[in-house]
Amino acid sequence: MMAEDKSLPTVQKKFMDYLKKQGKSSSTILAYNNDLAQFTEFLGKRQITQVTAVGKDQIEEFKEYLAYNKYLPKSASRKLNAIKSFFRFLKGQGLIEANPSEQVGYPQYETKPPRILTQMEYRSLRDAVRNDIRIAAVVELLLQTGMRIGELARLELDDLKDNQVRIRAYESQPERTVVLNTAAKKALDKWLEFRPKTKVKNIFVTKTGKPFLIRNIRTIINRYFREAEIKETTINDLRHTFIAHQLASGASLVLIQKLVGHKRLSTTEKYLSLINQSPEAKVKLEEL
Repeated sequence: MMAEDKSLPTVQKKFMDYLKKQGKSSSTILAYNNDLAQFTEFLGKRQITQVTAVGKDQIEEFKEYLAYNKYLPKSASRKLNAIKSFFRFLKGQGLIEANPSEQVGYPQYETKPPRILTQMEYRSLRDAVRNDIRIAAVVELLLQTGMRIGELARLELDDLKDNQVRIRAYESQPERTVVLNTAAKKALDKWLEFRPKTKVKNIFVTKTGKPFLIRNIRTIINRYFREAEIKETTINDLRHTFIAHQLASGASLVLIQKLVGHKRLSTTEKYLSLINQSPEAKVKLEEL
């Protein structure tokens, strides 16, 4: 009976197949694949080709290699996270007896608090995008609902019903429904009037009727941030702004957690340190 192939490229492919079956996004799979390919190349230069030959020392050495080559701690942490997920999978599949990454710590780095836009800043952004109907709708949806950019990019016409939008289950995120306030509904309706006719189901499409990709949305919004002279801000900060402003206005933690799709209440609670919370929790959300 032939021994099972436990070469690094072979088991890496098994891991990628597993991620696909788990419904992970193509961007997540690509990032994991690239990070593991770099790790495999690093090991190959040290004549390590079998996964069973990888120990804690090799992973620690890879961490040192990343630091020596000036990788930011955050980037190194992401790569290490891919390695840890990989070895957890291998242990679960019985391909290795012990997980060598279990006792390897993450590089230390300072996490910046979320950037919360002021009322003047998000009004300036509105002014900047006013003549771009599609981006104006994107900004209002993100700012008034707190949805993620990936969720917005995946929205389809069938997800709209009256003043509600369905955010479909994706990866480990369950399905949820978000109510559109007047500002979001008005901006979205205006975009739908001008939306190019296309067989593509996505709500947000390009001028040629193709899906509006996340990276393109991000690039365009960043340009408008510069036009509005809003510094050190990313598109994700629109979500942070929604959460912080609603909590500051008195909305309950549990309500906001459900609306924005946080798995843990503790994630939502972190925003409390950034705001002056109102004494009473309200049910009605503020329009930004």
